[in-house]
Amino acid sequence: MNGILMMVIAIVVLGGAYLLYGRYLQNKWGIDPNAKTPAYELQDGVDYVPADTNVVFGHQFASIAGAGPINGPIQAAVFGWLPVLLWLLVGGVFFGAVQDFASMYASVKNKGRTIGYIIEEYIGKLGKKLFLLFCWLFCILVVAAFADVVAGTFNGFTVPEVAGQAVEKISANGAVAMTSILFIFEAVALGMILKYAKLNKWVNTAIAIVMLVAAVVIGLNCPVYLTRETWHLIIFAYIFIASVVPVWALLQPRDYLNSYLLIFMIVGAVVGIFVSNPSCNLQAFTSFNVDGQYMFPILFVTIACGAVSGFHSLVSSGTASKQIKNEKNMLPVSFGAMLMESMLGVIALIAVASFAKGEAAAQGLTTQPQIFAGAIANFLSAVGLPHNLVFTLINLAVSAFALTSLDSVARIGRLSFQDSS
Repeated sequence: MNGILMMVIAIVVLGGAYLLYGRYLQNKWGIDPNAKTPAYELQDGVDYVPADTNVVFGHQFASIAGAGPINGPIQAAVFGWLPVLLWLLVGGVFFGAVQDFASMYASVKNKGRTIGYIIEEYIGKLGKKLFLLFCWLFCILVVAAFADVVAGTFNGFTVPEVAGQAVEKISANGAVAMTSILFIFEAVALGMILKYAKLNKWVNTAIAIVMLVAAVVIGLNCPVYLTRETWHLIIFAYIFIASVVPVWALLQPRDYLNSYLLIFMIVGAVVGIFVSNPSCNLQAFTSFNVDGQYMFPILFVTIACGAVSGFHSLVSSGTASKQIKNEKNMLPVSFGAMLMESMLGVIALIAVASFAKGEAAAQGLTTQPQIFAGAIANFLSAVGLPHNLVFTLINLAVSAFALTSLDSVARIGRLSFQDSS
């Protein structure tokens, strides 16, 4: 098994699943393209705001992915590449994509209500209150975890390993932090353009790409250096604001911007895999028990995002369903975004498999995002791209995943708290 063969299998399975199984479900469930969606019926300018398919797709994909489909497959690779690949494809198609589509479908057909309200209708008020309590506590946990991940990615200084050791600046982290800050301000400007200028969608796309490139160039040349603790405070202040402002003013355009960065990352990674054709240095299967960790359930716990995750249903019914313009858009936004996430998981698997045993650690790649970024940089070096530049850009994309998920989970937590009253 090599990288190209693994990639071809993933493309055929996931692409075929969308064209055949996804469309079968769409026809079976009775999607009505003439029905008035909640985004129009209950439009309030805050949460219920109709948006183009590519904008909602960007929000859905960036929100559900986070760092999960990168971290999970790399962690689960200790059991071998075969169980990881099977779960990413089988789980992604028959569990994750169906769940995401079903939760969005149920919400759109019930006036954009969250899963909590749907539970109340079919189970009762106690079921709704228990679910919303769990959801709110879950959101607090995710916010804490992802905020720490993002703060670590933005941290501009090394931590001395021994007393008296000099503190050094981390230029890659400083560039990522600066670019991410610019993304936020550019998102506000783009939100104004999308809402008031009423330009052609291709013009909007061109503006978004120009903004994206400008932010990356400025970030690489003007890095900002702050401590991890300072970034924690800034991030918490930011997500507090992001959870209450109208979606058109920040959430939609920021996710729209980030989606291009994330898609460019995936396309670049696929190109790199086909050019370099990395070998697979993992065994197909190692053992059901690795260092006291059993494949059941650890494989399915680590590869949650990438195959199936309950958090996805919260995004599908909590935010994305309130932005759907037409019921026919639900298939690409929910089913399609989940399959794209599974594809990202396969890329992460190929990335970790490309390293020989101990090679990643020898290169100073100790965390899952670093291993992923290092591997993709190695792949794209084969086409002549600078390794350090690609490594920084991939780290930027990973942090964009995590920060976008923070936006969404904070808003979902706010809605859960609001709905439970």
